Formats: sequence, structure tokens, C-alpha cells
Amino acid sequence: MKSKSVDPFFLGIVLMLLIFGAFAFVSASLGVLAKNEQKFYGILLNQLAFGLVGGSVLMYATSRVNYTFWRKRAFFIFLASIALTLLVFIPHLGFSHGGARRWVTLGFISFQPVEFLKIGFVMYFAAWLSWIKTKVSDFKFGMLPLIIMLGVIALILFKQPDTKSFMLMFAAGATMLFVSGVRMKYILIAFGIGIAGLLALAYTTPYLTNRIETFLNPANDPQGSSYQLQQSLIALGSGHITGRGLGQSIQKFSYLPEPQGDSVFAVIGEEFGFVGSVIVVLLYLAFVLRGLKVAHQAPDSFGRLFTTGIIMLLGAQSLLNIASIVGVFPLTGVPLVFISHGGTSLAISLAAVGIVLNISRQRKTQHGTNRT
Repeated sequence: MKSKSVDPFFLGIVLMLLIFGAFAFVSASLGVLAKNEQKFYGILLNQLAFGLVGGSVLMYATSRVNYTFWRKRAFFIFLASIALTLLVFIPHLGFSHGGARRWVTLGFISFQPVEFLKIGFVMYFAAWLSWIKTKVSDFKFGMLPLIIMLGVIALILFKQPDTKSFMLMFAAGATMLFVSGVRMKYILIAFGIGIAGLLALAYTTPYLTNRIETFLNPANDPQGSSYQLQQSLIALGSGHITGRGLGQSIQKFSYLPEPQGDSVFAVIGEEFGFVGSVIVVLLYLAFVLRGLKVAHQAPDSFGRLFTTGIIMLLGAQSLLNIASIVGVFPLTGVPLVFISHGGTSLAISLAAVGIVLNISRQRKTQHGTNRT
């Protein structure tokens, strides 16, 4: 049977986010140019050449690979992603930035291996759930494997520390369990255990405690722990309804920390105003909803679960970033997918989008299923 085309609406949403994101990123990076010209061009090279162009090539490549290829190799890819993430603890390979040890350098390139771990996790968990099928309701086949996998991941990520990536994988895994048909009581138990664990971790970890206190009382330390949130809110407020205009942000030059990174949505709000900010949020919501429709139309359980996991990872990360910047959730430090600085993150995100596009190519129709 002749292969279908990829889902044009899903692809269109991604392209709109990428095009808008490229302009917003370059504009936000002008704050770096004013301080360090060499660093500015390095950031552009990493984001646009490696992240955007390289990621687009990866997206095209993965969109042409039949998604069942990943199911057969999921276990080994997951193990490889764990091994890759452990490299951050090896001297001269792993290095720290901002008090966290999350990066690996190979001399000519540096990257965050957790980006590979996220995809490796949802890939293998999707393969596992599709293999056990109706046994998912049995605790030892559904919930217990998720607890074991997340437990191993937690041991690695909390040591770095990287709580935000664990939260995203936890949310993706719980959603995949729900989609697979596990009993709701197990889902509620999982969320209860997860929330209790995170609260305990926050209570014993100073930097998490500071972020929660900042969220509860953002005016408490405006020159310290609350500084980023305060400056983000100033940027958003000064954008008013239609914004100052592309490139006209003031906050990105001397006030916002990492304007091209975690704070990029604040720059968007200042330059494009309330209207532009709402459009960006709607684009991400459209990305999630259309992605879930692709999952619903997937030809088998692996495709449905794998797509759900990818969409939850990328969608939850984006909405978490926005919620943090506007002050309705504690600051997490997660980048805004497709827009924030991070060549590795952008490239891997686009590669994952390519997998979703391949699954959409083989979507079910009203008259049957295309299994090409």
C-alpha cells in the first residue's frame, strides 16, 4: 500500500514554532551581543547551525525511518542513554555550570545527555507496555517496572542535580500508563508517591526550598532568589497588549538572566505583548492536542504510547517553562522547546518530532489501518 503523507497540521504547527522561535531567539540573544560579541556568535552557531539546521536534518531522517525500528532496539537504546548520562560524573568529560553537573564535553562539542535519556525512557517504556498488553493492570507488569525505571533515573539525576528532567519523565510515564489502560487507582498512587517524594526532596534540598519560597512569596528577596521572577514579570508587564516590537526589549540587555535561555518567554512577552504571548501559548496547546490526535490514530499500541510519551515530554516542558516565567509555578529552569538556547535540546526535540511524523504517516483511517 502506498505510504500516506505526514500529518500536515502537526508539521505546520512545528514549523510555525520554529520560524517564530528563530526570530525570537535571535532577538533575545542581542542582550548577549551587547556584552560579549564572541559569545553571541557562538550561541548563534550552536542554536541555528547545530540545533535548527542539524535538528531539521534529523527530523527528516527519523520521519523516513519506520517507527517499528525503534521498538526492536528500545531496550538497548535506553541502556545506552543511561550510560551516556553517567558520563557527566567522569572527570574531564563531565563538567559543571551554575552548580549542576549536567554536561558532557568532547572538546569540539558539549551537550546534555539527559536529552537522550528522556527519549530513551519513553521509547523503552512504550515498547514494554505494548509487549505486556492486557497485563498492564497487574501491578508487577505495569506500575512496578515504571517505579524501577524511574528509581534508577532518579539516582542519576538527583546526583547532578536535575529535578526538572525527572519530573518530566515521571509525568510522561504516568500518562503512558493511563493511556495503556492501567487502573486509575494506580495512577493516583503513583502521583501521590511522586508528589510526596518531591516535597521531601524540596524540604531537604536548599535550592529547591528557595524556589518554592520564591513562588509562595515572590517579593521576599527581589535582589536574590526572586530576581529572575521579578524581572520576568516586569518584562511581561511592559509589553502591554501588542508589545514594544521585535528587537525592542529593554529587559534582555541588563536585567533578565539568560534572556536567550530559560527567560526567553519574558522577552517574547515584552516584544510581542499579551497578544503575542497568547498566540505562542495557543501554538503549544495546538502542538499537544494535534500530537495526541496522531497518537490516537497510530496503527498499534507502541506507536500510540511512544507518540504520547514524546508529546508529553515536549508539551509539558514548554508549558512548565511558561508557567514558571509568569509566576504560576515555581521556577524550574527548563528551556522553552523549539525556542530557548540549547543546540542539543533542539536537535533531539526535532528528531523526536520526526518519529511522530513517521507514525502519523501510517495513521489509521476510517476504512482501516495503513501498516506500510
